[in-house]
Amino acid sequence: KCKGHSFIQEVALQKLSQSSFKLERAKMELCVISSTTTTINPFQSCLTRRIGSRLFQCDSLFLSRRGCSLLRSGERLKKPIRPLEISCASKKFGGGGGSRRLAASTAVEAEAIVKEDRLPADLQVTETKAANSSVKLSVEVPTIVCEDCYQRVLTEFMKLSKVPGFRPKQRVPEDIIVGFVGRPYVLRATVESILKRTLPHAMETVTGKALKDSIQIVSSFPEMEKAYSQLKTLSYEVVVDVVPELKWNPENGYKDMKIVVELGDEIDAKKACERQLRQKYKSLGALKIVADRGLQVGDLAVIDISATTIDEDGSTGEAIPDAESKGFHFDTEEGNRLLPGFLDSILGIRAGESKSFSLVFPESWKQENLRGQRAQFTVDCKELFYRDLPTLDDSLAVKLLPGCTTLQEVEETLTKRCQEMEQEAKEQATDNAILEQIRKMVEVEIPQSLFEEQGRQFYGARLLEIQGNMKLTEEQLASLSSQKAVNEFLETQRESITNIIKQNLAVGDIFKRENLEFSTDELVKEVENSITEFKKHKQEYDEERVKDQVQEILEGAKVLEWLKERAEIQYITR
Repeated sequence: KCKGHSFIQEVALQKLSQSSFKLERAKMELCVISSTTTTINPFQSCLTRRIGSRLFQCDSLFLSRRGCSLLRSGERLKKPIRPLEISCASKKFGGGGGSRRLAASTAVEAEAIVKEDRLPADLQVTETKAANSSVKLSVEVPTIVCEDCYQRVLTEFMKLSKVPGFRPKQRVPEDIIVGFVGRPYVLRATVESILKRTLPHAMETVTGKALKDSIQIVSSFPEMEKAYSQLKTLSYEVVVDVVPELKWNPENGYKDMKIVVELGDEIDAKKACERQLRQKYKSLGALKIVADRGLQVGDLAVIDISATTIDEDGSTGEAIPDAESKGFHFDTEEGNRLLPGFLDSILGIRAGESKSFSLVFPESWKQENLRGQRAQFTVDCKELFYRDLPTLDDSLAVKLLPGCTTLQEVEETLTKRCQEMEQEAKEQATDNAILEQIRKMVEVEIPQSLFEEQGRQFYGARLLEIQGNMKLTEEQLASLSSQKAVNEFLETQRESITNIIKQNLAVGDIFKRENLEFSTDELVKEVENSITEFKKHKQEYDEERVKDQVQEILEGAKVLEWLKERAEIQYITR
């Protein structure tokens, strides 16, 4: 793990390890985005994995239940979040392709509505480009269309109302039905009818490029009611997100990239094997109290940690809450995961003693606000233990790794596993570096609706993963699924989500530009495999959605393969 993530997170995770802190821990986990060179961002991780991972679907998690048949001023047309699949499919690899399919779907739906309902006159629609890959449509509805909608509203009220003195379905004079229902209600219903009927026709001007569920009526509904009551005509403005246009800088720069892939020594198969064997061996030992000496490497200490910043003049500044902990279990053999210099500063400390020292957070620290910051640490040693380990020989083989009879067999098995993990980590790191480089080459405005959709999918997938690990209660899950929690996540992770969307759009654009393709057999096979997994785990699924997601993953795999063949890749170990 990269430094800066592990120390503070390790402290925080121990602080939240008790069940009463499950909710807070889950919140922290949701907002942690690692950025190592060997394992890619958890939101991106499935972008570079092979097809065939299990797909999961939750049929109860809806991060937004907001819906509306007619839009009020400032509202965005949204459907409840669909059940979210965890694994490759949920990450929507090749978001560019996804945007195109959304636009195509919107075009088909709008075309069907327009064919079914012809207006008595054409609308006047003016299109103006707006920010964040959106357009504003200024719509003017002719009087004859408004009158036709008005008559339809009256007819519906006649069908639904029981007006004294008139038989069911009998034609009721206009003034009587209006007076019976109430003029304000008739006026409101007419304006809603005009909007509902004319909106699909107005959307014809952006057919093929409008993103689904991104329509937002920005005109004030009360003002529309007032205008219609006075003029018997209606004008309104709509903002809709469209498929974003990418600009490459340099143009075609992705065709001959030079990639430098940094690999951490933690993925080295030999070192990883040694670490795993050591961990397994340590688990067989008993912890005993150290009574006659200070802390040594190999011991385990229970410590309280407090930290404050040190100002430029040397005075004590503010506390650093994320670095504070009570009863922190510190394994000295893993001291390299902490802040550089921390372990050396407390070596020799005895149970009951306290040590204060200052350290400087390195410039590579994960938390940007702490980079280069000098801090004063105080450590209180509560307890000190050493491990009483058994003799390491063949008799421990079966305990170290079930099925093995000798230490050599244990080492060979672990080495093989670690070599496979090393290769996979190397491939992931390579894909990561390629995705990051093409992201930096594209300039694009991200539509808000696309940002929200992708962000909710990332959040939902992460939440379900945490639920699987922590077994949250229904109350805790409901709290984390609230609109407030989702919005906070979208805001705090805005940069990360935006970067991932840019990567996906770049991948989709390359697939289209280079006329890449995959066979129908590949698509059919992977869709069948995914559906089989859904059925196996008794999960509901949308076959068309699964097909779209698998198609996007296949597109992404083809693009990465194509880019690797043409890139100059250099591997360095840090």
